[in-house]
Amino acid sequence: MGLNRSQFEILVILEASRQGTESLTQRSLAKRAGLSVGTVNKTLTWLGDAGLVENSTQGPAGKGLLQITPKGIETLEPFRARRALFIAAGFGSRLVPITLNTPKPLVRVKGQRIIDTLLDAVIAAGIEEILIVRGYLGEQFDQLLYKYPGIRFLENPFYNETNNISSAVCIRYLLKNAYVLESDLYLNNPSLISKYQFTSNYLGVPAELTDDWCFETKNGYISRLKVGGRNCHHMFGISYWNERDGARMAEHIRAVYEMPGGKERYWDQVALEYFIKEYNIEVRECSFEDIIEIDTFSDLKKQDRTYAV
Repeated sequence: MGLNRSQFEILVILEASRQGTESLTQRSLAKRAGLSVGTVNKTLTWLGDAGLVENSTQGPAGKGLLQITPKGIETLEPFRARRALFIAAGFGSRLVPITLNTPKPLVRVKGQRIIDTLLDAVIAAGIEEILIVRGYLGEQFDQLLYKYPGIRFLENPFYNETNNISSAVCIRYLLKNAYVLESDLYLNNPSLISKYQFTSNYLGVPAELTDDWCFETKNGYISRLKVGGRNCHHMFGISYWNERDGARMAEHIRAVYEMPGGKERYWDQVALEYFIKEYNIEVRECSFEDIIEIDTFSDLKKQDRTYAV
């Protein structure tokens, strides 16, 4: 059964609250979903007629409790994130001298490894299949197994000869219903990694001006990837790929990797530049408070003053 965006959003809210006893009103649903009360009313009518939601008698003070049904949970399954894939093979040259002995994702900020902020969010979202593509000082990632015994590693033997597209080659057959995360992002808002996603997307922050990688958009979809721009979205390297797009990416990644100069490309350029006409990828908006990019040693010192000694 196909769902539109409103139906999806309401079902996700109800699925998340199904262990509680809160009686969700149409107004509270509208606020959480960012929809009008009228839209919520029409959506609930459709969901009820389809057998995806129901009114229970378990609510407080004898009031009915709006609940998702087993059929509703089943209907959300095609939208559930199956795995999280971490790109963590690079050297992190701009964070020298710290990265001379430690891979950038394992650098600690205020006592916490950078990659832990992402791993904790993935696990909190109920995603059990976690793979990390490692390369530089790869054996050091074994320390993660003490806290995260369920993770697996993939080796990228070409990390020192190519850009991060070689890491994408390692995971190209695993992209269906998957998050792909650059492992050097410090995540302050773990709710950005959620159990369900409606469609393929990248995280981005609305920006009046940026000199970094950014997206131009049209009707909420990425229309161009570039470096520097005005009235665009600053790009963050956390993306989600639905089943259809993830399946097609396998061949497209290989094609770009094998073209002249392809090994020097970033993996994001595959869908957002070379094959952009074949994808409809949304921008999922966040803020600069949600994620911190620690690109340089100066950035690290700003976040953790112990490095300024």
